[in-house]
Amino acid sequence: MKKIIAIACLSLFAFGYSQDKTDFPKNEIKGNALMLVAGAFEVTYERILNEESGVGISLFVPYDNEIDTKFSLTPYYRFYFGKKTAAGFFAEGFGMIDSYTQEASDGDFFTTYVGPEKNITDFALGFGLGGKWITRKGFVFEINAGIGRNLFNSNGTDHEFVGRGGITLGYRF
Repeated sequence: MKKIIAIACLSLFAFGYSQDKTDFPKNEIKGNALMLVAGAFEVTYERILNEESGVGISLFVPYDNEIDTKFSLTPYYRFYFGKKTAAGFFAEGFGMIDSYTQEASDGDFFTTYVGPEKNITDFALGFGLGGKWITRKGFVFEINAGIGRNLFNSNGTDHEFVGRGGITLGYRF
């Protein structure tokens, strides 16, 4: 009986140890070149979970006063369909905490908000698609686009929907 328990324990240990091997880099840091040209700074960190999926977070901060979004913080989950590890075509689900300024208006045809300027923070859920390419040395090029909907404070404003997208460059390590 002791031999059976010992063999079972060794088998479980060997099985668990063999499942923990990973021989690919799991971290990426990226910058969004498209947003940089548009007047904002966006940086992303992504952690590769396995060969087909990853989780990440993006921080968007504008430096152009024409952009009424103050910031957004976007965690996401991606599922990859490519042959390389965490690369190729992907689908993502994301959540976005966004803060923006609702400007006063005269109540024209397109805007229903009438009142003083105010700061609003909201949370959106959304879906996106894209593609990622990676070189053997770890350089990453990515194109993505997505759309989401604010859930709480956007009724009657022009911020009911949020967009997400870019052309990003980065490095996997």
